[in-house]
Amino acid sequence: MTEYVSTTPGLYPLPDWAKDDLSDLKGHQKHDLVSGDEGEAITAAYEEAREDVIEVQQNAGLDRIVEGQLRWDDMLAHPLAVHDAVETRGIVRYYDNNNFYREPVVQDDLGFSGDVASELETAAELASGDDLQAVLPGPYSLADLATDEHYDDEAEFLGGIAEFLAGEVDAFPDVETLFLLEPSLVENAPGDGEDERASEAIDRVAAATDADVVVQPYWGALEEKVYAHLLDADIDAVGFDFVANQDDNLYNIQEYGATDDVALGLADGQNTLVEDPEAIRDRVDWVEGQLGVTAFETIYLTTNTETFYLPYGKYVEKLDVLAEAADLAEVQTA
Repeated sequence: MTEYVSTTPGLYPLPDWAKDDLSDLKGHQKHDLVSGDEGEAITAAYEEAREDVIEVQQNAGLDRIVEGQLRWDDMLAHPLAVHDAVETRGIVRYYDNNNFYREPVVQDDLGFSGDVASELETAAELASGDDLQAVLPGPYSLADLATDEHYDDEAEFLGGIAEFLAGEVDAFPDVETLFLLEPSLVENAPGDGEDERASEAIDRVAAATDADVVVQPYWGALEEKVYAHLLDADIDAVGFDFVANQDDNLYNIQEYGATDDVALGLADGQNTLVEDPEAIRDRVDWVEGQLGVTAFETIYLTTNTETFYLPYGKYVEKLDVLAEAADLAEVQTA
Protein backbone atom coordinates (compact mmCIF):
# COMPACT_ATOMS: atom_id res chain seq x y z
CA MET A 1 0.00 0.00 0.00
CA THR A 2 1.27 3.47 -0.88
CA GLU A 3 2.40 5.68 1.98
CA TYR A 4 1.57 9.39 1.61
CA VAL A 5 4.07 11.75 3.25
CA SER A 6 3.43 15.47 3.64
CA THR A 7 6.55 17.62 3.44
CA THR A 8 8.12 20.68 1.79
CA PRO A 9 11.41 21.60 0.09
CA GLY A 10 12.17 23.94 3.00
CA LEU A 11 13.47 27.51 2.58
CA TYR A 12 10.66 29.14 4.53
CA PRO A 13 9.84 32.85 4.80
CA LEU A 14 10.89 34.54 8.02
CA PRO A 15 8.18 35.28 10.56
CA ASP A 16 7.16 38.93 10.29
CA TRP A 17 8.63 39.83 13.69
CA ALA A 18 11.95 38.25 12.68
CA LYS A 19 12.09 40.25 9.45
CA ASP A 20 11.77 43.48 11.42
CA ASP A 21 14.22 42.48 14.14
CA LEU A 22 16.85 41.12 11.76
CA SER A 23 16.54 44.14 9.49
CA ASP A 24 17.46 46.33 12.44
CA LEU A 25 20.23 44.00 13.60
CA LYS A 26 21.83 43.17 10.24
CA GLY A 27 21.33 46.25 8.10
CA HIS A 28 20.68 46.21 4.40
CA GLN A 29 24.09 46.14 2.70
CA LYS A 30 25.95 43.22 1.10
CA HIS A 31 28.41 43.04 3.98
CA ASP A 32 25.50 42.73 6.41
CA LEU A 33 24.33 39.38 5.00
CA VAL A 34 24.96 36.05 6.69
CA SER A 35 28.62 35.03 6.62
CA GLY A 36 28.71 32.23 9.20
CA ASP A 37 30.09 34.32 12.06
CA GLU A 38 27.01 36.26 13.18
CA GLY A 39 26.96 37.88 16.60
CA GLU A 40 24.89 36.72 19.58
CA ALA A 41 21.88 38.96 18.93
CA ILE A 42 21.52 37.86 15.30
CA THR A 43 22.07 34.21 16.21
CA ALA A 44 19.43 34.44 18.94
CA ALA A 45 16.88 35.95 16.53
CA TYR A 46 17.40 33.15 14.01
CA GLU A 47 17.15 30.53 16.74
CA GLU A 48 13.82 31.92 17.93
CA ALA A 49 12.54 32.09 14.35
CA ARG A 50 13.61 28.48 13.82
CA GLU A 51 11.58 27.48 16.87
CA ASP A 52 8.57 29.25 15.34
CA VAL A 53 8.73 27.49 11.96
CA ILE A 54 9.31 24.07 13.51
CA GLU A 55 6.32 24.59 15.79
CA VAL A 56 4.21 25.63 12.78
CA GLN A 57 5.09 22.37 11.00
CA GLN A 58 4.34 20.33 14.10
CA ASN A 59 0.98 22.05 14.56
CA ALA A 60 0.12 21.41 10.91
CA GLY A 61 0.94 17.74 11.35
CA LEU A 62 3.54 17.47 8.58
CA ASP A 63 5.14 14.04 8.30
CA ARG A 64 8.61 15.54 7.75
CA ILE A 65 9.98 18.52 9.68
CA VAL A 66 12.63 20.75 8.10
CA GLU A 67 14.94 23.28 9.70
CA GLY A 68 13.56 26.03 7.47
CA GLN A 69 16.82 27.51 6.14
CA LEU A 70 15.92 30.92 7.57
CA ARG A 71 19.59 32.01 7.61
CA TRP A 72 19.96 31.41 3.89
CA ASP A 73 20.27 34.94 2.47
CA ASP A 74 21.50 33.35 -0.73
CA MET A 75 18.84 30.70 -1.13
CA LEU A 76 20.50 27.72 -2.84
CA ALA A 77 23.96 29.29 -2.87
CA HIS A 78 24.15 29.54 0.93
CA PRO A 79 26.45 26.54 1.62
CA LEU A 80 29.08 28.18 -0.60
CA ALA A 81 28.35 31.78 0.44
CA VAL A 82 29.45 31.02 4.02
CA HIS A 83 32.46 28.87 3.05
CA ASP A 84 36.01 30.04 3.80
CA ALA A 85 37.23 29.01 0.34
CA VAL A 86 34.60 31.17 -1.39
CA GLU A 87 34.49 34.90 -2.06
CA THR A 88 31.04 36.43 -2.57
CA ARG A 89 30.92 39.24 -5.10
CA GLY A 90 28.19 41.15 -6.90
CA ILE A 91 24.46 40.54 -6.78
CA VAL A 92 23.23 38.13 -9.48
CA ARG A 93 19.67 37.39 -10.57
CA TYR A 94 18.43 34.03 -9.34
CA TYR A 95 17.41 32.36 -12.64
CA ASP A 96 14.74 34.53 -14.30
CA ASN A 97 12.78 35.64 -11.23
CA ASN A 98 12.96 38.74 -9.05
CA ASN A 99 15.21 37.26 -6.38
CA PHE A 100 18.95 37.75 -6.18
CA TYR A 101 21.99 36.18 -4.55
CA ARG A 102 25.65 37.02 -4.04
CA GLU A 103 27.85 35.42 -6.68
CA PRO A 104 29.88 32.71 -4.92
CA VAL A 105 33.36 32.48 -6.42
CA VAL A 106 35.27 29.33 -5.45
CA GLN A 107 38.95 30.15 -4.98
CA ASP A 108 40.34 27.09 -3.18
CA ASP A 109 39.57 23.46 -2.38
CA LEU A 110 36.12 23.08 -0.84
CA GLY A 111 36.91 21.48 2.49
CA PHE A 112 34.45 20.72 5.27
CA SER A 113 32.26 23.56 6.55
CA GLY A 114 29.61 22.10 8.86
CA ASP A 115 27.33 25.13 8.66
CA VAL A 116 24.21 23.24 7.58
CA ALA A 117 24.95 20.35 9.95
CA SER A 118 24.98 22.73 12.92
CA GLU A 119 21.57 24.07 11.89
CA LEU A 120 20.21 20.55 11.68
CA GLU A 121 21.62 19.64 15.09
CA THR A 122 19.58 22.46 16.61
CA ALA A 123 16.50 21.47 14.61
CA ALA A 124 16.86 17.85 15.77
CA GLU A 125 16.67 19.01 19.38
CA LEU A 126 13.58 21.13 18.70
CA ALA A 127 11.86 18.43 16.65
CA SER A 128 12.71 15.56 18.97
CA GLY A 129 10.41 12.65 18.24
CA ASP A 130 9.49 13.95 14.77
CA ASP A 131 10.91 12.73 11.46
CA LEU A 132 13.55 15.27 10.45
CA GLN A 133 14.24 16.14 6.82
CA ALA A 134 17.42 17.79 5.57
CA VAL A 135 17.46 20.16 2.59
CA LEU A 136 20.44 21.01 0.39
CA PRO A 137 21.02 22.38 -3.10
CA GLY A 138 21.85 19.58 -5.47
CA PRO A 139 25.43 19.53 -6.78
CA TYR A 140 24.53 20.43 -10.35
CA SER A 141 22.48 23.48 -9.34
CA LEU A 142 25.09 24.65 -6.83
CA ALA A 143 27.84 24.38 -9.43
CA ASP A 144 25.62 26.14 -11.97
CA LEU A 145 25.02 29.09 -9.63
CA ALA A 146 28.68 29.41 -8.63
CA THR A 147 31.80 30.65 -10.42
CA ASP A 148 34.96 28.54 -10.50
CA GLU A 149 38.35 30.23 -10.12
CA HIS A 150 40.15 27.21 -8.71
CA TYR A 151 39.36 23.87 -10.36
CA ASP A 152 39.63 25.22 -13.94
CA ASP A 153 37.60 22.34 -15.38
CA GLU A 154 33.82 21.98 -15.42
CA ALA A 155 33.85 18.26 -14.64
CA GLU A 156 36.37 18.68 -11.80
CA PHE A 157 34.40 21.62 -10.43
CA LEU A 158 31.17 19.63 -10.38
CA GLY A 159 33.04 16.77 -8.74
CA GLY A 160 34.47 19.14 -6.14
CA ILE A 161 31.02 20.49 -5.35
CA ALA A 162 29.67 16.94 -5.01
CA GLU A 163 32.51 15.95 -2.66
CA PHE A 164 31.92 19.07 -0.58
CA LEU A 165 28.20 18.36 -0.24
CA ALA A 166 28.85 14.70 0.54
CA GLY A 167 31.16 15.76 3.36
CA GLU A 168 28.50 18.06 4.75
CA VAL A 169 25.85 15.32 4.56
CA ASP A 170 28.15 12.91 6.35
CA ALA A 171 28.16 15.29 9.36
CA PHE A 172 24.36 15.53 9.56
CA PRO A 173 22.50 14.20 12.58
CA ASP A 174 20.10 11.34 11.90
CA VAL A 175 17.54 12.43 9.32
CA GLU A 176 14.71 10.47 7.72
CA THR A 177 14.86 12.20 4.35
CA LEU A 178 17.21 14.41 2.35
CA PHE A 179 15.81 16.70 -0.35
CA LEU A 180 18.34 17.80 -2.98
CA LEU A 181 16.95 20.83 -4.81
CA GLU A 182 17.91 20.83 -8.50
CA PRO A 183 16.13 23.63 -10.40
CA SER A 184 19.13 24.05 -12.71
CA LEU A 185 18.43 20.65 -14.21
CA VAL A 186 15.35 22.35 -15.68
CA GLU A 187 16.46 25.98 -16.02
CA ASN A 188 19.92 25.30 -17.45
CA ALA A 189 19.73 21.68 -18.54
CA PRO A 190 23.04 19.83 -18.89
CA GLY A 191 24.08 18.82 -22.38
CA ASP A 192 25.48 15.53 -23.68
CA GLY A 193 28.04 14.10 -21.31
CA GLU A 194 27.29 16.72 -18.69
CA ASP A 195 23.92 15.09 -18.00
CA GLU A 196 25.67 11.86 -17.06
CA ARG A 197 28.15 13.73 -14.86
CA ALA A 198 25.27 15.51 -13.11
CA SER A 199 23.70 12.16 -12.30
CA GLU A 200 27.03 10.84 -10.99
CA ALA A 201 27.45 13.95 -8.80
CA ILE A 202 23.98 13.46 -7.32
CA ASP A 203 24.81 9.80 -6.75
CA ARG A 204 27.96 10.82 -4.85
CA VAL A 205 25.98 13.03 -2.46
CA ALA A 206 23.24 10.44 -1.99
CA ALA A 207 25.83 7.80 -1.08
CA ALA A 208 26.87 9.86 1.95
CA THR A 209 23.63 9.17 3.85
CA ASP A 210 21.37 6.30 4.83
CA ALA A 211 18.36 8.63 4.63
CA ASP A 212 15.86 8.46 1.78
CA VAL A 213 17.11 10.86 -0.90
CA VAL A 214 14.66 12.88 -3.00
CA VAL A 215 15.91 14.93 -5.97
CA GLN A 216 13.52 17.82 -6.52
CA PRO A 217 13.77 19.69 -9.83
CA TYR A 218 11.22 22.45 -10.35
CA TRP A 219 9.94 25.24 -12.61
CA GLY A 220 9.13 22.75 -15.31
CA ALA A 221 9.99 19.24 -16.47
CA LEU A 222 13.34 17.61 -17.14
CA GLU A 223 14.47 16.99 -20.69
CA GLU A 224 14.17 13.32 -21.59
CA LYS A 225 17.88 12.48 -21.55
CA VAL A 226 18.44 14.38 -18.32
CA TYR A 227 15.59 12.47 -16.70
CA ALA A 228 16.82 9.12 -17.99
CA HIS A 229 20.31 9.77 -16.60
CA LEU A 230 18.88 10.95 -13.28
CA LEU A 231 17.16 7.58 -12.88
CA ASP A 232 20.62 5.97 -13.01
CA ALA A 233 21.58 7.69 -9.74
CA ASP A 234 21.14 5.66 -6.56
CA ILE A 235 18.34 7.82 -5.18
CA ASP A 236 14.98 6.96 -3.66
CA ALA A 237 12.69 9.48 -5.34
CA VAL A 238 12.49 12.07 -8.11
CA GLY A 239 10.29 15.11 -7.65
CA PHE A 240 7.88 16.37 -10.32
CA ASP A 241 6.64 19.94 -10.60
CA PHE A 242 3.03 19.35 -11.63
CA VAL A 243 2.20 23.02 -11.01
CA ALA A 244 4.50 24.29 -13.77
CA ASN A 245 4.20 21.40 -16.23
CA GLN A 246 1.84 18.44 -16.02
CA ASP A 247 2.14 16.97 -19.50
CA ASP A 248 5.93 16.64 -19.85
CA ASN A 249 6.38 15.35 -16.31
CA LEU A 250 3.69 12.76 -16.85
CA TYR A 251 5.27 11.79 -20.19
CA ASN A 252 8.66 11.23 -18.55
CA ILE A 253 7.15 8.83 -16.02
CA GLN A 254 5.11 6.98 -18.63
CA GLU A 255 7.98 6.73 -21.11
CA TYR A 256 10.96 6.05 -18.83
CA GLY A 257 9.45 4.81 -15.60
CA ALA A 258 10.24 6.22 -12.18
CA THR A 259 11.84 5.49 -8.86
CA ASP A 260 9.88 3.40 -6.35
CA ASP A 261 9.05 6.62 -4.48
CA VAL A 262 8.10 9.99 -5.98
CA ALA A 263 7.60 13.55 -4.80
CA LEU A 264 4.64 15.33 -6.34
CA GLY A 265 4.79 19.12 -6.34
CA LEU A 266 1.05 19.78 -6.32
CA ALA A 267 0.74 22.95 -4.23
CA ASP A 268 2.11 26.20 -5.65
CA GLY A 269 5.04 27.42 -3.57
CA GLN A 270 4.99 30.87 -5.21
CA ASN A 271 1.27 31.68 -5.47
CA THR A 272 -0.70 33.06 -2.53
CA LEU A 273 -3.81 31.17 -3.63
CA VAL A 274 -4.29 28.46 -1.01
CA GLU A 275 -5.35 25.12 -2.46
CA ASP A 276 -8.12 22.95 -1.07
CA PRO A 277 -6.88 19.71 0.56
CA GLU A 278 -9.43 17.66 -1.35
CA ALA A 279 -8.27 19.26 -4.59
CA ILE A 280 -4.70 18.18 -3.81
CA ARG A 281 -5.95 14.69 -3.03
CA ASP A 282 -7.82 14.64 -6.35
CA ARG A 283 -4.65 15.66 -8.20
CA VAL A 284 -2.84 12.74 -6.60
CA ASP A 285 -5.62 10.44 -7.80
CA TRP A 286 -5.34 11.93 -11.29
CA VAL A 287 -1.59 11.36 -11.48
CA GLU A 288 -1.90 7.78 -10.23
CA GLY A 289 -4.80 7.15 -12.62
CA GLN A 290 -2.76 8.36 -15.61
CA LEU A 291 -0.04 5.85 -14.78
CA GLY A 292 -2.28 2.79 -14.91
CA VAL A 293 -0.80 -0.12 -12.99
CA THR A 294 2.17 1.84 -11.62
CA ALA A 295 2.10 1.93 -7.82
CA PHE A 296 4.58 3.88 -5.74
CA GLU A 297 5.78 2.78 -2.33
CA THR A 298 5.88 6.36 -1.05
CA ILE A 299 4.41 9.56 -2.46
CA TYR A 300 5.72 12.79 -0.96
CA LEU A 301 3.09 15.54 -1.19
CA THR A 302 4.84 18.87 -1.35
CA THR A 303 4.87 22.37 -2.76
CA ASN A 304 6.53 22.46 -6.16
CA THR A 305 9.10 25.04 -5.02
CA GLU A 306 10.44 26.55 -1.83
CA THR A 307 7.94 28.79 -0.03
CA PHE A 308 10.11 31.79 0.90
CA TYR A 309 8.30 33.69 -1.87
CA LEU A 310 5.07 33.64 0.16
CA PRO A 311 3.79 35.90 2.94
CA TYR A 312 4.26 34.13 6.25
CA GLY A 313 0.54 33.57 6.85
CA LYS A 314 0.05 32.01 3.42
CA TYR A 315 2.97 29.66 3.89
CA VAL A 316 1.42 28.47 7.16
CA GLU A 317 -1.87 27.76 5.36
CA LYS A 318 -0.04 25.80 2.63
CA LEU A 319 1.48 23.52 5.26
CA ASP A 320 -1.95 22.82 6.74
CA VAL A 321 -3.27 21.93 3.28
CA LEU A 322 -0.44 19.49 2.54
CA ALA A 323 -0.81 17.70 5.87
CA GLU A 324 -4.58 17.35 5.46
CA ALA A 325 -4.26 16.21 1.83
CA ALA A 326 -1.87 13.42 2.87
CA ASP A 327 -4.28 12.32 5.58
CA LEU A 328 -7.14 12.27 3.07
CA ALA A 329 -5.10 10.21 0.63
CA GLU A 330 -4.20 7.70 3.34
CA VAL A 331 -7.84 7.35 4.37
CA GLN A 332 -8.97 6.85 0.79
CA THR A 333 -6.31 4.19 0.18
CA ALA A 334 -7.24 2.36 3.36
